[in-house]
Amino acid sequence: MELTRDEILRYSRHLLIPEVGLEGQQKLKESSALVIGTGGLGSPVSLYLAAAGVGQIGLVDYDVVDSTNLQRQVVHGISTVGKLKVESAKARLLDLNPGIQVDTCNVPFTSANALEIAAPYDIIIDCSDNFPTRYLSNDVAVFLGKPNVYGSIFRFDGQASIFYAKKGPCYRCLFPEPPPPGMVPTCAEGGVLGILPGTIGTIQATEALKLILGIGDSLIGRLLLYNALDMSFDFVKLKKNPKCRVCGPNADITELIDYEEFCGVPGHDHESGSAGAEWDISPRDLSHRLSEMDPPLLLDVREPHELQISALPGAVNIPLGTLAARLSELDSAREMVLFCKAGTRSARALELLASAGFKRLRNLQGGINAWAKEVDPGLPVY
Repeated sequence: MELTRDEILRYSRHLLIPEVGLEGQQKLKESSALVIGTGGLGSPVSLYLAAAGVGQIGLVDYDVVDSTNLQRQVVHGISTVGKLKVESAKARLLDLNPGIQVDTCNVPFTSANALEIAAPYDIIIDCSDNFPTRYLSNDVAVFLGKPNVYGSIFRFDGQASIFYAKKGPCYRCLFPEPPPPGMVPTCAEGGVLGILPGTIGTIQATEALKLILGIGDSLIGRLLLYNALDMSFDFVKLKKNPKCRVCGPNADITELIDYEEFCGVPGHDHESGSAGAEWDISPRDLSHRLSEMDPPLLLDVREPHELQISALPGAVNIPLGTLAARLSELDSAREMVLFCKAGTRSARALELLASAGFKRLRNLQGGINAWAKEVDPGLPVY
Protein backbone atom coordinates (compact mmCIF):
# COMPACT_ATOMS: atom_id res chain seq x y z
CA MET A 1 0.00 0.00 0.00
CA GLU A 2 2.32 2.68 -1.26
CA LEU A 3 1.58 6.31 -0.52
CA THR A 4 0.25 8.48 -3.31
CA ARG A 5 1.82 11.83 -4.16
CA ASP A 6 -1.06 13.57 -2.38
CA GLU A 7 -0.55 11.42 0.70
CA ILE A 8 3.17 12.15 0.76
CA LEU A 9 2.33 15.83 0.84
CA ARG A 10 -0.45 15.40 3.42
CA TYR A 11 1.72 13.39 5.81
CA SER A 12 4.99 15.22 5.13
CA ARG A 13 5.41 16.22 8.79
CA HIS A 14 5.27 12.56 9.70
CA LEU A 15 7.72 11.58 7.00
CA LEU A 16 10.28 14.00 8.43
CA ILE A 17 10.32 12.14 11.76
CA PRO A 18 12.96 9.36 11.67
CA GLU A 19 10.83 7.13 13.94
CA VAL A 20 7.93 7.34 11.47
CA GLY A 21 9.20 8.09 7.98
CA LEU A 22 7.76 6.60 4.82
CA GLU A 23 7.73 3.07 6.21
CA GLY A 24 5.88 4.11 9.34
CA GLN A 25 3.28 6.07 7.40
CA GLN A 26 2.65 3.01 5.25
CA LYS A 27 2.11 1.01 8.46
CA LEU A 28 -0.51 3.53 9.53
CA LYS A 29 -2.21 3.29 6.15
CA GLU A 30 -2.32 -0.50 6.40
CA SER A 31 -3.57 -0.52 10.01
CA SER A 32 -7.06 -0.62 11.47
CA ALA A 33 -8.59 0.39 14.80
CA LEU A 34 -11.99 -0.10 16.38
CA VAL A 35 -13.23 2.85 18.44
CA ILE A 36 -15.91 1.81 20.92
CA GLY A 37 -17.97 4.93 21.58
CA THR A 38 -18.09 8.20 19.66
CA GLY A 39 -18.58 10.48 22.66
CA GLY A 40 -16.13 12.45 24.77
CA LEU A 41 -13.18 10.09 24.40
CA GLY A 42 -14.12 8.73 21.01
CA SER A 43 -14.14 12.23 19.52
CA PRO A 44 -10.42 13.08 19.89
CA VAL A 45 -9.39 9.45 19.38
CA SER A 46 -11.17 9.11 16.05
CA LEU A 47 -10.20 12.59 14.85
CA TYR A 48 -6.49 12.09 15.47
CA LEU A 49 -6.43 8.55 14.10
CA ALA A 50 -8.06 9.85 10.93
CA ALA A 51 -5.70 12.82 10.71
CA ALA A 52 -2.71 10.51 11.22
CA GLY A 53 -3.76 8.31 8.32
CA VAL A 54 -4.90 5.11 10.02
CA GLY A 55 -6.35 3.33 7.01
CA GLN A 56 -9.48 1.76 8.51
CA ILE A 57 -11.40 3.08 11.50
CA GLY A 58 -14.44 1.34 12.93
CA LEU A 59 -16.98 3.31 14.98
CA VAL A 60 -19.42 1.60 17.35
CA ASP A 61 -22.24 3.54 19.01
CA TYR A 62 -26.03 3.53 19.02
CA ASP A 63 -26.84 6.98 20.36
CA VAL A 64 -27.87 10.20 18.66
CA VAL A 65 -26.19 13.59 19.02
CA ASP A 66 -27.71 15.71 21.78
CA SER A 67 -26.99 19.36 22.53
CA THR A 68 -25.62 18.35 25.94
CA ASN A 69 -22.89 16.38 24.13
CA LEU A 70 -21.35 19.40 22.44
CA GLN A 71 -19.56 20.67 25.56
CA ARG A 72 -17.01 17.85 25.13
CA GLN A 73 -17.82 15.64 22.11
CA VAL A 74 -15.98 17.72 19.54
CA VAL A 75 -16.42 15.37 16.60
CA HIS A 76 -20.09 16.46 16.48
CA GLY A 77 -21.68 19.86 15.94
CA ILE A 78 -24.91 21.81 15.91
CA SER A 79 -25.66 20.65 12.37
CA THR A 80 -25.74 16.99 13.47
CA VAL A 81 -27.86 17.28 16.63
CA GLY A 82 -30.52 14.57 16.43
CA LYS A 83 -28.53 12.48 13.96
CA LEU A 84 -26.85 9.14 14.63
CA LYS A 85 -23.51 9.65 16.33
CA VAL A 86 -21.70 7.15 14.12
CA GLU A 87 -22.91 8.91 10.98
CA SER A 88 -22.09 12.34 12.39
CA ALA A 89 -18.58 11.18 13.31
CA LYS A 90 -18.06 9.41 9.98
CA ALA A 91 -18.90 12.54 8.02
CA ARG A 92 -16.48 14.60 10.09
CA LEU A 93 -13.64 12.07 9.78
CA LEU A 94 -14.04 11.79 6.02
CA ASP A 95 -14.13 15.55 5.73
CA LEU A 96 -10.85 15.62 7.65
CA ASN A 97 -9.30 12.78 5.62
CA PRO A 98 -11.21 11.37 2.64
CA GLY A 99 -8.40 8.88 1.99
CA ILE A 100 -9.35 6.55 4.84
CA GLN A 101 -12.11 3.97 5.30
CA VAL A 102 -14.65 4.55 8.08
CA ASP A 103 -16.92 1.69 9.11
CA THR A 104 -19.99 2.32 11.25
CA CYS A 105 -21.92 0.02 13.56
CA ASN A 106 -25.07 1.68 14.85
CA VAL A 107 -25.77 -1.03 17.41
CA PRO A 108 -25.10 -1.63 21.11
CA PHE A 109 -21.74 -3.37 21.64
CA THR A 110 -22.87 -6.58 23.36
CA SER A 111 -21.81 -10.14 24.00
CA ALA A 112 -23.88 -11.21 21.00
CA ASN A 113 -21.94 -9.15 18.44
CA ALA A 114 -18.71 -7.92 20.02
CA LEU A 115 -16.37 -10.63 18.75
CA GLU A 116 -17.67 -10.33 15.21
CA ILE A 117 -17.41 -6.54 15.24
CA ALA A 118 -13.89 -6.45 16.71
CA ALA A 119 -12.32 -9.33 14.77
CA PRO A 120 -11.29 -7.38 11.62
CA TYR A 121 -9.35 -4.67 13.51
CA ASP A 122 -5.76 -4.60 14.77
CA ILE A 123 -6.44 -2.53 17.87
CA ILE A 124 -9.44 -2.05 20.16
CA ILE A 125 -9.79 1.41 21.71
CA ASP A 126 -12.20 1.53 24.63
CA CYS A 127 -13.88 4.95 24.71
CA SER A 128 -16.94 3.72 26.57
CA ASP A 129 -18.55 5.35 29.58
CA ASN A 130 -19.79 2.40 31.61
CA PHE A 131 -18.49 -0.68 33.40
CA PRO A 132 -20.31 -3.40 31.40
CA THR A 133 -18.73 -2.20 28.15
CA ARG A 134 -15.29 -1.87 29.75
CA TYR A 135 -15.34 -5.47 30.94
CA LEU A 136 -16.74 -6.60 27.61
CA SER A 137 -14.08 -4.71 25.63
CA ASN A 138 -11.38 -6.22 27.81
CA ASP A 139 -12.59 -9.79 27.43
CA VAL A 140 -13.02 -9.41 23.67
CA ALA A 141 -9.44 -8.11 23.42
CA VAL A 142 -8.12 -11.03 25.48
CA PHE A 143 -10.01 -13.65 23.48
CA LEU A 144 -8.92 -12.12 20.15
CA GLY A 145 -5.34 -11.51 21.29
CA LYS A 146 -5.53 -7.78 20.58
CA PRO A 147 -4.41 -4.73 22.58
CA ASN A 148 -7.11 -2.75 24.36
CA VAL A 149 -6.32 0.97 24.66
CA TYR A 150 -8.24 2.09 27.73
CA GLY A 151 -9.37 5.51 28.93
CA SER A 152 -11.86 6.78 31.50
CA ILE A 153 -12.88 10.21 32.79
CA PHE A 154 -14.86 11.78 35.62
CA ARG A 155 -15.10 15.45 36.57
CA PHE A 156 -11.40 16.49 36.67
CA ASP A 157 -9.77 13.04 36.73
CA GLY A 158 -8.75 10.70 33.95
CA GLN A 159 -7.05 7.34 33.51
CA ALA A 160 -5.35 5.67 30.57
CA SER A 161 -3.54 2.39 29.96
CA ILE A 162 -3.09 -0.41 27.46
CA PHE A 163 -4.43 -3.76 28.55
CA TYR A 164 -2.75 -6.42 26.42
CA ALA A 165 -2.82 -9.93 27.86
CA LYS A 166 -0.04 -11.15 25.53
CA LYS A 167 2.44 -8.68 27.00
CA GLY A 168 1.01 -7.55 30.33
CA PRO A 169 -2.08 -7.34 32.52
CA CYS A 170 -5.65 -7.01 31.36
CA TYR A 171 -8.37 -4.80 32.82
CA ARG A 172 -9.60 -7.63 35.03
CA CYS A 173 -6.12 -8.04 36.52
CA LEU A 174 -6.54 -4.52 37.91
CA PHE A 175 -10.29 -4.64 38.59
CA PRO A 176 -11.38 -8.28 39.11
CA GLU A 177 -14.85 -7.16 40.19
CA PRO A 178 -16.91 -4.08 39.30
CA PRO A 179 -17.83 -1.59 42.03
CA PRO A 180 -21.23 -2.01 43.68
CA PRO A 181 -24.06 -0.55 41.56
CA GLY A 182 -24.46 3.16 42.21
CA MET A 183 -21.13 3.48 44.04
CA VAL A 184 -19.43 5.36 41.19
CA PRO A 185 -21.48 8.24 39.70
CA THR A 186 -21.67 8.46 35.94
CA CYS A 187 -20.65 11.56 34.01
CA ALA A 188 -24.34 12.20 33.41
CA GLU A 189 -24.80 12.40 37.19
CA GLY A 190 -21.51 13.95 38.32
CA GLY A 191 -20.36 15.92 35.29
CA VAL A 192 -17.03 16.19 33.48
CA LEU A 193 -14.79 19.11 32.58
CA GLY A 194 -15.24 19.54 28.83
CA ILE A 195 -11.51 19.54 28.02
CA LEU A 196 -10.74 16.40 30.05
CA PRO A 197 -11.79 13.84 27.40
CA GLY A 198 -9.64 15.76 24.94
CA THR A 199 -6.60 15.18 27.15
CA ILE A 200 -7.24 11.50 27.85
CA GLY A 201 -8.53 10.73 24.36
CA THR A 202 -5.44 12.28 22.79
CA ILE A 203 -3.29 10.09 25.06
CA GLN A 204 -5.25 7.04 23.89
CA ALA A 205 -4.72 8.03 20.26
CA THR A 206 -1.00 8.53 20.94
CA GLU A 207 -0.70 5.07 22.45
CA ALA A 208 -2.56 3.51 19.51
CA LEU A 209 -0.22 5.17 17.00
CA LYS A 210 2.84 4.05 18.98
CA LEU A 211 1.56 0.47 18.95
CA ILE A 212 1.05 0.56 15.20
CA LEU A 213 4.46 2.12 14.56
CA GLY A 214 6.25 -0.03 17.14
CA ILE A 215 7.97 2.94 18.75
CA GLY A 216 8.45 4.34 22.25
CA ASP A 217 7.50 2.94 25.64
CA SER A 218 3.80 2.13 25.81
CA LEU A 219 1.43 2.15 28.76
CA ILE A 220 1.34 -1.65 28.85
CA GLY A 221 1.80 -2.50 32.52
CA ARG A 222 1.26 1.09 33.63
CA LEU A 223 -1.85 3.03 34.61
CA LEU A 224 -1.67 6.77 33.97
CA LEU A 225 -3.58 8.93 36.45
CA TYR A 226 -4.29 12.52 35.45
CA ASN A 227 -5.77 15.35 37.49
CA ALA A 228 -6.65 18.52 35.62
CA LEU A 229 -6.99 20.72 38.71
CA ASP A 230 -3.36 20.39 39.78
CA MET A 231 -2.11 19.34 36.33
CA SER A 232 -0.51 16.18 37.70
CA PHE A 233 0.41 12.97 35.93
CA ASP A 234 1.07 9.91 38.09
CA PHE A 235 1.81 6.33 37.09
CA VAL A 236 0.95 3.08 38.83
CA LYS A 237 2.85 -0.05 37.84
CA LEU A 238 0.58 -2.98 37.01
CA LYS A 239 1.31 -6.69 37.01
CA LYS A 240 -0.55 -9.66 35.63
CA ASN A 241 -2.76 -11.29 38.18
CA PRO A 242 -2.00 -15.03 38.19
CA LYS A 243 -5.53 -15.59 39.45
CA CYS A 244 -7.16 -13.50 36.71
CA ARG A 245 -10.31 -15.26 35.58
CA VAL A 246 -9.83 -14.22 31.94
CA CYS A 247 -6.10 -14.04 31.16
CA GLY A 248 -4.62 -16.12 34.01
CA PRO A 249 -3.26 -19.66 33.56
CA ASN A 250 -6.36 -21.13 35.21
CA ALA A 251 -8.90 -18.79 33.66
CA ASP A 252 -12.47 -19.98 34.07
CA ILE A 253 -14.12 -17.30 31.94
CA THR A 254 -13.55 -18.56 28.43
CA GLU A 255 -16.47 -16.94 26.62
CA LEU A 256 -18.37 -13.68 26.78
CA ILE A 257 -20.90 -13.35 29.60
CA ASP A 258 -23.85 -11.10 30.45
CA TYR A 259 -21.92 -7.98 31.45
CA GLU A 260 -24.92 -5.93 32.55
CA GLU A 261 -25.83 -8.70 35.00
CA PHE A 262 -22.18 -9.00 36.09
CA CYS A 263 -21.91 -5.26 36.82
CA GLY A 264 -25.47 -4.77 38.00
CA VAL A 265 -25.89 -1.62 35.88
CA PRO A 266 -27.00 -0.88 32.29
CA GLY A 267 -24.43 -0.79 29.51
CA HIS A 268 -24.83 2.94 28.87
CA ASP A 269 -24.37 6.26 30.63
CA HIS A 270 -27.93 7.50 30.29
CA GLU A 271 -30.10 8.18 33.30
CA SER A 272 -33.12 5.89 33.25
CA GLY A 273 -35.29 8.23 35.32
CA SER A 274 -37.41 5.41 36.72
CA ALA A 275 -37.67 3.43 39.95
CA GLY A 276 -40.26 1.08 38.46
CA ALA A 277 -43.95 1.46 37.68
CA GLU A 278 -45.10 0.86 41.27
CA TRP A 279 -42.93 3.68 42.60
CA ASP A 280 -42.97 6.26 39.80
CA ILE A 281 -45.15 9.34 39.64
CA SER A 282 -45.34 11.46 36.50
CA PRO A 283 -44.70 15.23 36.62
CA ARG A 284 -48.34 15.98 35.77
CA ASP A 285 -49.67 13.63 38.44
CA LEU A 286 -47.35 15.19 40.98
CA SER A 287 -48.54 18.65 39.97
CA HIS A 288 -52.11 17.59 40.78
CA ARG A 289 -51.07 16.04 44.10
CA LEU A 290 -49.29 19.23 45.17
CA SER A 291 -52.50 21.20 44.72
CA GLU A 292 -54.44 18.97 47.11
CA MET A 293 -55.11 19.60 50.80
CA ASP A 294 -52.44 17.17 52.05
CA PRO A 295 -49.59 17.38 49.53
CA PRO A 296 -46.55 15.09 49.78
CA LEU A 297 -43.16 16.26 50.98
CA LEU A 298 -40.74 16.94 48.13
CA LEU A 299 -37.29 15.50 48.83
CA ASP A 300 -34.56 16.79 46.51
CA VAL A 301 -31.52 14.46 46.61
CA ARG A 302 -29.34 16.54 44.28
CA GLU A 303 -26.14 18.32 45.29
CA PRO A 304 -26.55 21.85 46.73
CA HIS A 305 -24.88 23.55 43.75
CA GLU A 306 -27.54 22.07 41.46
CA LEU A 307 -30.20 24.12 43.25
CA GLN A 308 -28.71 27.20 41.61
CA ILE A 309 -29.75 25.76 38.23
CA SER A 310 -33.31 24.78 39.07
CA ALA A 311 -35.40 24.06 42.16
CA LEU A 312 -38.94 23.23 43.25
CA PRO A 313 -40.50 25.51 45.88
CA GLY A 314 -40.74 24.00 49.35
CA ALA A 315 -38.54 20.99 48.57
CA VAL A 316 -36.22 19.67 51.28
CA ASN A 317 -32.66 19.15 50.02
CA ILE A 318 -30.73 16.17 51.38
CA PRO A 319 -28.05 15.01 48.90
CA LEU A 320 -28.00 11.29 48.18
CA GLY A 321 -24.50 10.93 49.61
CA THR A 322 -25.62 12.16 53.05
CA LEU A 323 -29.11 10.65 53.10
CA ALA A 324 -28.23 7.51 55.07
CA ALA A 325 -26.83 9.62 57.91
CA ARG A 326 -29.81 11.99 57.99
CA LEU A 327 -32.79 9.63 58.07
CA SER A 328 -33.78 10.98 61.49
CA GLU A 329 -34.65 14.30 59.84
CA LEU A 330 -37.48 12.66 57.88
CA ASP A 331 -40.96 11.62 59.02
CA SER A 332 -41.50 8.01 57.94
CA ALA A 333 -45.25 8.42 58.26
CA ARG A 334 -45.46 11.21 55.72
CA GLU A 335 -45.81 10.66 52.00
CA MET A 336 -42.68 11.72 50.13
CA VAL A 337 -41.85 12.26 46.49
CA LEU A 338 -38.14 12.04 45.76
CA PHE A 339 -36.51 13.73 42.80
CA CYS A 340 -33.14 14.57 41.29
CA LYS A 341 -31.99 15.77 37.88
CA ALA A 342 -33.43 12.91 35.83
CA GLY A 343 -34.69 10.29 38.26
CA THR A 344 -31.72 7.95 38.69
CA ARG A 345 -30.27 9.21 41.96
CA SER A 346 -33.74 9.58 43.46
CA ALA A 347 -34.50 5.97 42.50
CA ARG A 348 -31.43 4.89 44.50
CA ALA A 349 -32.53 7.14 47.37
CA LEU A 350 -35.97 5.56 47.31
CA GLU A 351 -34.40 2.12 47.57
CA LEU A 352 -32.36 3.28 50.57
CA LEU A 353 -35.41 4.73 52.33
CA ALA A 354 -37.54 1.69 51.58
CA SER A 355 -34.90 -0.59 53.09
CA ALA A 356 -34.97 1.63 56.22
CA GLY A 357 -38.70 1.08 56.65
CA PHE A 358 -40.16 4.10 54.84
CA LYS A 359 -43.26 3.07 52.92
CA ARG A 360 -45.07 6.12 51.50
CA LEU A 361 -42.53 6.84 48.80
CA ARG A 362 -42.73 7.88 45.16
CA ASN A 363 -40.06 8.78 42.59
CA LEU A 364 -40.55 11.67 40.18
CA GLN A 365 -40.09 9.96 36.84
CA GLY A 366 -37.57 11.84 34.73
CA GLY A 367 -36.66 14.14 37.62
CA ILE A 368 -36.79 17.91 37.65
CA ASN A 369 -35.83 17.96 33.97
CA ALA A 370 -39.07 16.16 33.13
CA TRP A 371 -40.96 18.58 35.41
CA ALA A 372 -39.45 21.48 33.46
CA LYS A 373 -40.50 19.97 30.14
CA GLU A 374 -44.03 18.92 31.12
CA VAL A 375 -45.15 21.27 33.90
CA ASP A 376 -42.97 24.36 34.24
CA PRO A 377 -41.22 25.35 30.98
CA GLY A 378 -39.79 28.37 32.80
CA LEU A 379 -37.28 26.06 34.50
CA PRO A 380 -34.08 25.28 32.57
CA VAL A 381 -33.23 21.73 31.52
CA TYR A 382 -29.64 20.67 32.19
